[in-house]
Amino acid sequence: MKRSLKYREMIPEVRRVVVKIGSRVLVQKTGRPDVRRMRSLVRDISQLKKAGYEVVVVTSGAIGAGMEALRMKERPTKLPDLQMAASVGQTRLMCRYSDLFARRGCKVGQVLLTHDDFHHRIKMTNIKRTMENLLRSGVIPIINENDVVADEEIRAGLALGDNDYLSSLLVKLIRADLLIMLTTVDGVRMTGNSGRTKRMRYIEHVTRETYSHITKGAGALSKGGMETKLRAAHAISRSGCSTVIANGRTAGVLCAVMKGEDVGTIILAMGE
Repeated sequence: MKRSLKYREMIPEVRRVVVKIGSRVLVQKTGRPDVRRMRSLVRDISQLKKAGYEVVVVTSGAIGAGMEALRMKERPTKLPDLQMAASVGQTRLMCRYSDLFARRGCKVGQVLLTHDDFHHRIKMTNIKRTMENLLRSGVIPIINENDVVADEEIRAGLALGDNDYLSSLLVKLIRADLLIMLTTVDGVRMTGNSGRTKRMRYIEHVTRETYSHITKGAGALSKGGMETKLRAAHAISRSGCSTVIANGRTAGVLCAVMKGEDVGTIILAMGE
């Protein structure tokens, strides 16, 4: 058996899964929400829930959706404009999610968080209690960074890496078993000596050398890149959680990951 498949044997047996969906997966180049892609992802997530998994969704895309509504051609650089786009876009994004999940017989609940929330014990306790109650009641939590009030994060460039860092904090708080990070590439791609890139099927340990070989960069509608995803994966690996980074624009990708198929890149939890 290939080592990549062996490392994925445990995936179908997990119970709690956090699915992080990046901005470029959810929106077109203009910032307009990609309804067809959202519909496909909602179908997969609904199937996972009906199969007995507890699924938490961390979604980006609010600022992008707001940009389209406000007819902004480029991502704003000024804080008030970013917050305005987030405010307008968040309602559009959640309305779409609510409608699509309702058609699948699923209920959703919105949870807006900031970096600061994870530095206060009382706030963390409240977040965890709310999340547990939502999951126990069969509701799919949909998490996003609260860009409307998270001025310090935006000013300092700590905007959680397009929700990558937020996902890692959430995984540790609710003790999730697996993090699936959906992006627009087929996994972590490394550049070899020949200059060609290839998909890494698995990464046993994230090291400095790992970062030096990855393809970096983020799009105009997103804040993160592969580096922030690897940092998030490395952080949660210490708490016993594996990560799969895969292409969110591939049909059925979530179901394929949960079946243990060789898609994307799996970053192993320490000890595996």
